[in-house]
Parts: sequence; C-alpha cells; structure tokens
Amino acid sequence: MKTASYSAKKGRFLIEALVQEVGEDLLVSIWGGTRPHIGAVGIAEPRPSLQDSRSWSATSSNFTFTGHKEDRLVKEVSEAIAAHLRKNVVVTAGIHWDALTPRDLVIVENLARQLANKICRGQSTGSRAGARVSTRAGVSRHSRPREVS
Repeated sequence: MKTASYSAKKGRFLIEALVQEVGEDLLVSIWGGTRPHIGAVGIAEPRPSLQDSRSWSATSSNFTFTGHKEDRLVKEVSEAIAAHLRKNVVVTAGIHWDALTPRDLVIVENLARQLANKICRGQSTGSRAGARVSTRAGVSRHSRPREVS
C-alpha cells in the first residue's frame, strides 16, 4: 500500500493529511491544530451526477463524535476526492484550535479545501505531485472543546 502526505498552511494554521491507497480505494486522515484527534468520519462513493450525466459527483455518509464539528469538513472533502478520482474514499478528521474567530474559521475551511485539491491533483497524476511519499503513518487523537470543520 502506498501512502502520501500533504499539508496546507496559512499563518499559524497548518492542516496535514495522510493518504493511503487501500486497493483501489483511498483512506485519508486529516488533522491539525493544538490537539489533533478523530472527530468525524466521512465515506463517499463516486457516481454520475444527477444533474449532468457527463460529469461526476459523489454520495456520502458521515459519523461525528459528540461535541465535534468536523462533519462538514469530512463530507466536503470525501465527496470532492471521490468525484474527482472516481474512487471510494474514507476521510477521518480532527482539527482543534482554542478560541477561533469567525475569520479564523474561514481560513481553516479554505485550507481544508486546498488540501482536498492537493490530494486530488497528487493522486490523479500518479506522481504524487506536491506530496511527501512515505511508508509510515501516524495520526494523533484527542477529544474536546472547540473543533472546526
């Protein structure tokens, strides 16, 4: 199984991801902040778009641990990657910084989108452009108070 790591940073905010190929499918772990953890899990399956059969979309299901707010993040990221790469995708996410302002939340959400785009580009090229390729994986855990999605 191949793995690749990606990151997106702006100011004090850094979000990282580890992507692991599991057969034809992808497992994506996203973390960041002062207390990385697993707050939500999203799974997405690619399908032809219901509005335009010439393009692709994805259907997803999500699970969020009580008190966590990464549900929107795992939904958006898993659907984007599944639709772009036409693969089944599982995304875990846990991102935490204390006392985020509404502006900080927008920055973190934009970083998550950048990360999804980097993953799509890197995984579709086969060369993992923009990725650090490795054979080891590591994800930290935590729980509580103010997580973001």
